[in-house]
Amino acid sequence: MPKTFKGNLFFIVGNSGSGKDSLLKEAMEQWPEDLEEIKVPRRYITRPPHETEPYHSVTEEKFKEMKTMGKFCLDWHIYDLYYGVPVEVENWLENGHLVVINVSRSIIEEAKKKYPDLKIIFVKVPLEITIERIKSRGRESEGDPEYKRRIDRARKKQNLPEADFVVENVGPLEENAQVLKKYLLKFAKNKEKTN
Repeated sequence: MPKTFKGNLFFIVGNSGSGKDSLLKEAMEQWPEDLEEIKVPRRYITRPPHETEPYHSVTEEKFKEMKTMGKFCLDWHIYDLYYGVPVEVENWLENGHLVVINVSRSIIEEAKKKYPDLKIIFVKVPLEITIERIKSRGRESEGDPEYKRRIDRARKKQNLPEADFVVENVGPLEENAQVLKKYLLKFAKNKEKTN
């Protein structure tokens, strides 16, 4: 059943290594204090903890149990991992917040049925830079099948025609984050108006 809220929901998508989390973090640091803050949920992932990305690490068994209990508003499976977004996102939206979620583009079509006002932000990066970033973060070795799948996927998915907004994340992070911030500001609300 489609849902409408006072706030705005955004998916930020892009290839592995495109810098989605870094871009979003920088945009949040630049965010004006008089506006409702951007909310970014910490996802649940069936992967051991890693310092390059903040998330709740859970076992596959625990993940499936949480899903059965209705703890996720969105979930998907990619690169042999399960990802879940906590249902508290809907409370944030109901309270008028901007909510930005780093997701796989594979769930966009399904998510739009549930959240028809959803906006898609695509972070675009040339393939050679993507490869360097995936190597440097050190989550997988170059011989790892998951590493190869991420590179192959990036090679095939350099663009996202259905995106509502595109940020090119090449060059200074601060400048690219300003581009993202400027887009999000169009939807922002003053704190006084939402309280």
